[in-house]
Amino acid sequence: MACRDMNRAEEAAREIRLETGADTKQLVVKQLDLASLKSVHTFCQDIIKEEPRIDVLINNAGIYQCPYTKTEDGFEMQFGVNHLGHFLLTHLLLDLLKRSAPSRVVVVSSKLYKHGHVNFEDLNSEQSYDKAFAYSRSKLANLLFTCELARRLEGTGVTVNALTPGIVRTNLGRHVHVPVLAKPLFSLVSWGLFKNPEEGARTSVYLACSPDIEGVQGKCFADCQPQVLLAKATDQEVASKLWDISEVMVGITT
Repeated sequence: MACRDMNRAEEAAREIRLETGADTKQLVVKQLDLASLKSVHTFCQDIIKEEPRIDVLINNAGIYQCPYTKTEDGFEMQFGVNHLGHFLLTHLLLDLLKRSAPSRVVVVSSKLYKHGHVNFEDLNSEQSYDKAFAYSRSKLANLLFTCELARRLEGTGVTVNALTPGIVRTNLGRHVHVPVLAKPLFSLVSWGLFKNPEEGARTSVYLACSPDIEGVQGKCFADCQPQVLLAKATDQEVASKLWDISEVMVGITT
């Protein structure tokens, strides 16, 4: 478990160990903050040193509609965490994933990608910032990353697929302001319409371990079913350009 908040991570790990009987060798908790390139490097160095293989990497960290803030490396927070942090994490672990083949990368996106657009002139939202648009753009970037990574992984035994989990009752929406008077109604609606965390995780688990998708490459799933994406999410030219710029932003030299 790669987590930003170690107190909450240890608490969750204790619950999992109690429910599953797993021991501390089977379930390891590591600190990882995707808003810090240094943290990503440190985490990956530890994993490469300590783990003989990686069967599945699930890129599921996310921040949603936060006020305009920057990561410690100066990136707009949603783009920095949701896209660039995962981009660097995957890059640094790729050799180990290849040595562990057949292995899988799972990328958690969102249907809100449909409202996103990659403006290469203002990736850092310094000219203008709209928190909803910035989230949608980061989720579109996840799909373009999946598209380009799939192309690069052909023939390696490593597959990458994305998913959209739907609306799940988690604290991802903590930055969304709901008026006090509307909160009881919002709470009622969320219990009726939103997925619980277990339901929300189902497609991630499916992509991580189901034999059904062995060898499936570069697709996007929802409710364990393949989806047809808008053309902008599979534009190979944009995906390739975003990859090249992302390499520069996170300091990868090839």
